[in-house]
Amino acid sequence: MRLYSGTSEQFIEDSIQNQIASKLRESFFDYYRYYPSDSEMASWRNSLRALSQVFQYSGMTDHGILLEYQLPVTSKRLDCMITGKNESGENEAVIIELKQWDKCDHSNGENEVVTWVGGALRDVLHPSAQVGQYQLYLQDTHTAFYDGEKPIRLTSCSYLHNYSYDAEDVLFDSKFTALLNQFPVFTADDVPKLKSFLQTKLAKGDGLPILKKVEESQYRPSKKLMKHVGNTIKGLDEYILLDNQKVIYDKVFAFARDGFHDKRKRVVIIKGGPGTGKSVIALNLLADLSLEGYNSHYATGSKAFTETLRKIIGKRGSVQFKYFNSYTKTEKNEIDILICDEAHRIRKTSNNMYMKKEERSNTPQIEEIIKTSKVSVFFIDDNQAVRPDEIGTVGYINKFALDYGCEVYIEELDAQFRCNGSDGFINWINNTLGIKRTANVIWDSKDDFEFKIFNSPQGLEDAIKHKADNGFDARVTAGFCWPWSKQPKWDGTLEEDVIIGDFKRPWNARHDAPRLAPGIPKAHLWAYDPNGINQVGCIYTAQGFEFDYVGVIIGPDLVYNLDEQRWEGNKEHSYDTVVKRSKEQFIDLVKNTYRVLMTRGMKGCYVHFMDKDTERFFKSRIDFNSEVQLDRIAEDRESYN
Repeated sequence: MRLYSGTSEQFIEDSIQNQIASKLRESFFDYYRYYPSDSEMASWRNSLRALSQVFQYSGMTDHGILLEYQLPVTSKRLDCMITGKNESGENEAVIIELKQWDKCDHSNGENEVVTWVGGALRDVLHPSAQVGQYQLYLQDTHTAFYDGEKPIRLTSCSYLHNYSYDAEDVLFDSKFTALLNQFPVFTADDVPKLKSFLQTKLAKGDGLPILKKVEESQYRPSKKLMKHVGNTIKGLDEYILLDNQKVIYDKVFAFARDGFHDKRKRVVIIKGGPGTGKSVIALNLLADLSLEGYNSHYATGSKAFTETLRKIIGKRGSVQFKYFNSYTKTEKNEIDILICDEAHRIRKTSNNMYMKKEERSNTPQIEEIIKTSKVSVFFIDDNQAVRPDEIGTVGYINKFALDYGCEVYIEELDAQFRCNGSDGFINWINNTLGIKRTANVIWDSKDDFEFKIFNSPQGLEDAIKHKADNGFDARVTAGFCWPWSKQPKWDGTLEEDVIIGDFKRPWNARHDAPRLAPGIPKAHLWAYDPNGINQVGCIYTAQGFEFDYVGVIIGPDLVYNLDEQRWEGNKEHSYDTVVKRSKEQFIDLVKNTYRVLMTRGMKGCYVHFMDKDTERFFKSRIDFNSEVQLDRIAEDRESYN
């Protein structure tokens, strides 16, 4: 999709006649069915007028132009792409990112600067990093730029037409040198340099046939990209398949491979509780399907989990890692195989709170996913939904797929690979929280998995940090029983929101937290970054991850009434506004939250109960003859060795 396509000569004429923004506006409405904002219109007028003047000055009148070109299977749009033949007569295209910035400031991010965007100072990608990602994305996923004997050469730059050049400016900081050399930035003072750059890349014009090739080519990840992703995943020890995981993997791989050739869509549903290896199988499927040449995507509903995987795999491979709401504008069967992990987080629609009314759609999110792919694979645990708008269940997906005319296969994972392989612990947690009846009513702590109750949050944190100091992955988590500050302190450190007596600790930083102090990871990397040990994680940053040891502070939002012998939910102690609004579901969602948190550990789970009756109830379901170790840090330092 693009909002404008034509010759550079026509583009210049439309800009001179002040028609370019109006034409983009009409195209925008034709595609999205609502009009762009006044601010976007103003941005088009200002930036495109400045760019057209550069084209005039450079004599670029025999070239192809794309404006507001949407990157395939994303919501991102390129500002401008200009096509033509270079000095050697080869087909070439140049991406030009346009910015209205007039200044920016330092960020502690590797590829970020701070500037005024959307009414506030925010961390944003350096223009060279942003346009460089666009270039790499197209080279890896758009056949015009990698397929055939003579693929179109692609280069990129950015033009900051309101920015005054200063060699000492943060924009030209030494940490950006490599980026600037590859994807140069041109400021308001650099028009002659920009002219020279464009003339070198597009000297011989004749850009319309090249433009046509770009528009007629299709989205499909290159074999190099798929090999890169596949080999990266296969090289990670933590993603090795064992036993029943391998059996299920082989079945699903066969379903996916065979279903690719069927005219009828195929849906595969894999059920499994915490620690049964759903994500391990899902990632191995992505790796091997990619290596086999299938256009495969891996999608989740979790920003933290998806962004961490992108960090592990690397920037190049991140294009195959998506969200469930990434498929609102995709075509039917655009993807061969779509692997949906954490499918219990599928929502009714892909609408969100930031969408304008006119952007919203009533199309079910599950329909968008199934429509997009020839084969859809769903990994799911019905008891991990933690928000009222998460409606993904085995029954829901199965019914929708059958109604949609799909062939459906359902498999189940039962082997336990987390919690030290203890099925007993998972079953005991399910039984104790009243989520599911199991045979494990009493916990036998002779089990190799460590379950410990601590009298204080300080004792729990000391134990978890002691494990981390000894080389284990360990984190402290808590129920959402305290407010979550929107802004860091003036010095970039975090507010200490989690307060229990003298114990005061910060939540993990927000995803959009601006100008964080060094050493503080944002929410989506809290589970991956070693410095995450210094903040308390919530359900939204912990779900989907596993640690060697997990600490859980169980707050007063869920308590056990010993007199009535029942679980009770206390909305007044919850700061999760979405969950609080649910009526009948509140207690079930909070139970699921603590179930998820308490099953993140592979070797141990350490717990502090703020409500003493709840602690007594848990203790009543433990075999005390097996020497359960309680928090006696001052008396017995060995209790967490």
